Amino acid sequence: MSDNNSPAGGVYGDDRRAANDHKLAAARLWAATGHPYLASAIFASPALPAPDLQRISIDRWWRIHADPAVVERSSVAQLGGELLHLSVHVLRDHAGRADAVGFTGQDELHHWVDAADAEINDDLPADLDRVSPPLVPEDLSCEQGRLAEEYYRRGVVREGEVNDCGSGAHGQAAGWEPPPPSSSSEQGVGDDDQQLLRRQVAADIARAESESVTAGLRRWAENQLQSRVDWRSELAAMIRRSVQSAAGAVDYSYRRPSRRGSTVDGVILPSLVQPTIEVAVVCDTSASVTNEELAVAVTEIDGLLRATGTRSVRVLACDDAVHTVSTATRGRDVCLLGGGGTDMAVGIEAATETQPRPQVVVVITDGFTPWPPQPPQARVVVALLEGNSPLEPPNPPAWAHVIRIPTSAAETTPWS
Repeated sequence: MSDNNSPAGGVYGDDRRAANDHKLAAARLWAATGHPYLASAIFASPALPAPDLQRISIDRWWRIHADPAVVERSSVAQLGGELLHLSVHVLRDHAGRADAVGFTGQDELHHWVDAADAEINDDLPADLDRVSPPLVPEDLSCEQGRLAEEYYRRGVVREGEVNDCGSGAHGQAAGWEPPPPSSSSEQGVGDDDQQLLRRQVAADIARAESESVTAGLRRWAENQLQSRVDWRSELAAMIRRSVQSAAGAVDYSYRRPSRRGSTVDGVILPSLVQPTIEVAVVCDTSASVTNEELAVAVTEIDGLLRATGTRSVRVLACDDAVHTVSTATRGRDVCLLGGGGTDMAVGIEAATETQPRPQVVVVITDGFTPWPPQPPQARVVVALLEGNSPLEPPNPPAWAHVIRIPTSAAETTPWS
């Protein structure tokens, strides 16, 4: 069949595609098993066949474009190494940084790709097997441990073939690349989700054993986590995306007659209605949550109301049992009772059983809690309160969307 996403529109049979998909899936698993702190980025990137491309590349929307011929002749380990390499390109935002540098020609673009590759090879093991031969800072007559911008300014311009890793490395989209994703249903990772994934990977690196992460990636993660991040904007964006599909859904209803009903005698026509978005908030009121963190939780309810555009939310106060269920139009209307053990699974289950059933459940917790064994019938956003506890809480389940909130600074910056 014809593949419209390929640079040359070559023929790509179903059997061949299935075999390559299985091999790429195995490569993802290989890469994520050896480097679990990069798994969020590796599995976020959809793989698209690109016959006649003669390489594997990534675009600035984190889409992998793989030539089936290259996939067929490469081992799983080589493909896994290539996926790791390309993932670090987009994690380090080489496309955005290339935009800031600016190019006046292909030679400069190729020199930037070499510089970005040299930076990545400080991040990954030196013996990593890849489809393309690795480039190291010494190839540019530079010392190790520098950023791509310095390699670009000071490094020598190499002669010979340059490995084009795609617009995810240099920002210049090829004519055959699909357009940017315009909704969460399209393949690719949008700008907001890219930032969230970078934060998630940085947090995973920070929790990983020090000997398993190279110094370059450790420094990158520290810079990501120490930078001033508008976590409220992240939380608002996360919730808006969570309600996007429900907000766009419409259905026919006889509760409101159609305005066109008068044109048909003796027939009642239904009208199209948009469902009301229901949001439930589960507040962790267990003994492990401090008074400061509870104050933050109450403050966030006001922010959630503005972020979702709803007039009220249901609030459940829960430790190891649900104590109160109330409808709040302001954060100060909420009564948070508790002080016992912790089990947010109980709160999530109670939230999904309330009527009308919520499309989104926001859990505000310090993370020291068990979680439901199976994903609930609602999208779950976890607002993880990071206080001064010396203990590291377990990670929320993969089906939950996580925003980390530093409670020490949360009360100093109001919602905008």
